[in-house]
Amino acid sequence: MAVRKLLISMLLLGGLIHPLLAHADAALLVEEPYGSFGGAVPTGHSAIYLPKVCATTPTELRRCNPGELGVVISRYRHVAGRDWLAIPLLPYLYAVDRIEDVPVFVSPETVRSLRDEYRRAHLRNIVPDFADGGISTADWTQLVGAAFDRQIYIFHFETTAEQDEKLIATLNSRNNRSHFNLFYRNCADFSRDIVNFYHPGATRRSVTADLGITTPKQLAKSLAKYGKHHERLDLTTGVIPQVPGSVGRSHTPHGVVETLLKSKKYAIPLAPLAVIHPIFAAGVVATYFFSGRFGPPKSAEVLTDPEQVQLLAQRYAGAEDEARDQTEIALGTGIPAEQLQSGCTQGRVGLQARRRVSCFVNMPGL
Repeated sequence: MAVRKLLISMLLLGGLIHPLLAHADAALLVEEPYGSFGGAVPTGHSAIYLPKVCATTPTELRRCNPGELGVVISRYRHVAGRDWLAIPLLPYLYAVDRIEDVPVFVSPETVRSLRDEYRRAHLRNIVPDFADGGISTADWTQLVGAAFDRQIYIFHFETTAEQDEKLIATLNSRNNRSHFNLFYRNCADFSRDIVNFYHPGATRRSVTADLGITTPKQLAKSLAKYGKHHERLDLTTGVIPQVPGSVGRSHTPHGVVETLLKSKKYAIPLAPLAVIHPIFAAGVVATYFFSGRFGPPKSAEVLTDPEQVQLLAQRYAGAEDEARDQTEIALGTGIPAEQLQSGCTQGRVGLQARRRVSCFVNMPGL
């Protein structure tokens, strides 16, 4: 009778906490600016990595199958007239399907070749050949090989499987047509909406630091601030360095006010305005020092090898399975879980070894 009561109690408790244990993961990617456009508008790019969400096509999401590593989803300008596109993680970073095919050193020619090869194999419906056989070199190149062009900062946070399902249904049902606008409907606005879908109010614009324009740097800053007050976010950080090579190096992303102060092409023309309106100038400087500066934590894990990126993605995509496959030790006892009738176990997965806790009951003979 006592055993039966214990079993019933544990089942009832399990029914209450199960939604909390059905975890998932997501990450905000803040990407450094590069090239001529990145010099003129050095705010960079942002995207969202979803380890347990995959795509039948770049415009149709689904749950991942075992072994898949999820997709990176973002808003782009002038790519097939779409508002958002989803690309598998490895091609998004390295323009290849297999990690062993990632080059250790890249030139602009290598990058063009890898991107075109992937486009021909997977993206012709999105980026078709020109009538003369040539291809466009416009914004579609941001879809694949991002790590060839820039360094990427990872801000990983907790989600739930139920939220993933809702996001898939929401995005698949929307009219996926582009209305891109640099000032109020840009890539960072899209990422902000996705992060806030999972954690309402976690990210927001800054009127003082960015004049109301959403920037990738502001997203990271507001998410980090939110994480300090919401432990359930379990925010961890990492860095994917730019692949070595002769491709031009990316540079640190800036906010809007920071750009006005640090970029000569803006600071010099605005200098006369500062003389005429010193109060305005003082306000801009104060805004920068008190709310415009932000960088990734020094503790961020640097993933110097693409295989480290793949390993981390595998752990995110299959964290529950991996935790079950490991020998579980009852918390505070050092005793294998299978030797106890009930208790809790922990496993550690992900950046900075995030902790997973699960509770169990073993009922021998029942």
